[in-house]
Amino acid sequence: MDDEPLALQQLSAYIRKVPYLELAAECHDAYDAMRVLGSEEIDAVFADINMPDLSGLDFIRSLSRPPLVVFTTAYSEYAIEGYKVSAIDYLLKPFSFDDFLAAADKVRRQYELVSANATSQERKTAPEYLYIKADYKQTRINTADIRYVEGMSEYVRIYLEGREKPLTTLLSMRKIEETLPQDTFLRVHKSYIVNMAKAVSVCKTSVQMDADTFIPVGDSYRESLLKHIDERSFGK
Repeated sequence: MDDEPLALQQLSAYIRKVPYLELAAECHDAYDAMRVLGSEEIDAVFADINMPDLSGLDFIRSLSRPPLVVFTTAYSEYAIEGYKVSAIDYLLKPFSFDDFLAAADKVRRQYELVSANATSQERKTAPEYLYIKADYKQTRINTADIRYVEGMSEYVRIYLEGREKPLTTLLSMRKIEETLPQDTFLRVHKSYIVNMAKAVSVCKTSVQMDADTFIPVGDSYRESLLKHIDERSFGK
């Protein structure tokens, strides 16, 4: 998020160079960013502090559940204020790609730490069945019967064993990812969560569910997928 077009262009270019980052949106002011946060699941924000109307600091303070944030600015005196709102890092303009990469790595490590803690908690409480609101009724499904989940903006499609048509419900991918058992269900793409117990085969680019169904593997999810496979691989 930056109101300077050239600075925003450079920041976007840096983000695209980092394999574990995915650019969700380019925002020219805090109000653009609020609209994006209201409609998408955003894990981290790179935000200029000195913004028109609503500063980057005030923008972050206004959020009830802010994402991880790295502030960027041309004014060093804002650094202390940035850390007061729990910023992961602070980049002083003009910053190099190496500087950006160091900040991005801090974001990655913090995200992995938070995710690991959440995963540990979810494993203790993962339900054996769910009630899914679809077709004007609450349908009970066993989590073990879920083959995979497909995200479609504000909705998800849940594909079940023995059921020809998926259940479509108003639910975020993040919410269902947090709810499903983490040792079995794996996010392999921005739009797909797979029950690995139902997978037929796996390669770097896709997960095969049956003869006709291949789930794509996103670049930013490939490492966790390969780790999952390695932990369960035997033989040559």
